[in-house]
Amino acid sequence: MKPLAVISGGGTGIGAAIARTLSAEGFDLLLVGRRPEPLAETASTLEGAATVAADLRDPSAAASVLAAVGEREVAAIVNNAGGYLGRADDELPTIAQQWRDTFDTNVLTAVVLTEALLPRLARPGGRVILFSSIAAQRGGGGPYSAAKAALHGWALDLAVQLGPEGVTANVISPGFVEDTEFFAGRMTEQGYASRVGATLVGRAGKPDEIAQTVRWLVGPSGGYVTGQIINVNGGSVLGR
Repeated sequence: MKPLAVISGGGTGIGAAIARTLSAEGFDLLLVGRRPEPLAETASTLEGAATVAADLRDPSAAASVLAAVGEREVAAIVNNAGGYLGRADDELPTIAQQWRDTFDTNVLTAVVLTEALLPRLARPGGRVILFSSIAAQRGGGGPYSAAKAALHGWALDLAVQLGPEGVTANVISPGFVEDTEFFAGRMTEQGYASRVGATLVGRAGKPDEIAQTVRWLVGPSGGYVTGQIINVNGGSVLGR
């Protein structure tokens, strides 16, 4: 039987690229996300891919994921779900709600999926991957920066907890990656040029490049890497 990888946010952008890459590496896939249509579209092109439409901000949504996994062992949990929520106004209640919503979207989704699947995770050999952002290391995103940075500390706890069982836990922290829904119509020509200009390689990243980092971490050559924040940012942030 093929190894099983569970990927949140697996319908579009980086998540879909990860799904294609791991499928080519011989994984069966369970793609999880809030919107069934993109999930189904991506899964339809991949052998051994199933989908679950679930909002992981709600802990009760984990039940549908567990039902889809059944009695299978999970080789890799890839927590790709998340996003930037724009600030609506300067009223304190609105600000507080934005912080809560951003935390739920970027941290709680990963906690719910990972904690739900930990009993099914392969031991030894299981992999847990969290997705952060360059914003966690250089700021600029307000609550988004803070939420993504929270994943760093939790990943270290997971690495310590799971390491003795032969399980690794790491964070991938991408820089500017084009061809995703992250900016959702907010990107301007000036903003694009500024982000590309901040890199040392003079270009935006591609979803497939992030997916190749996942491929490395979940493969045999990633087994001695744990408790790390792995930057894939074209040199926008150095050595942190």
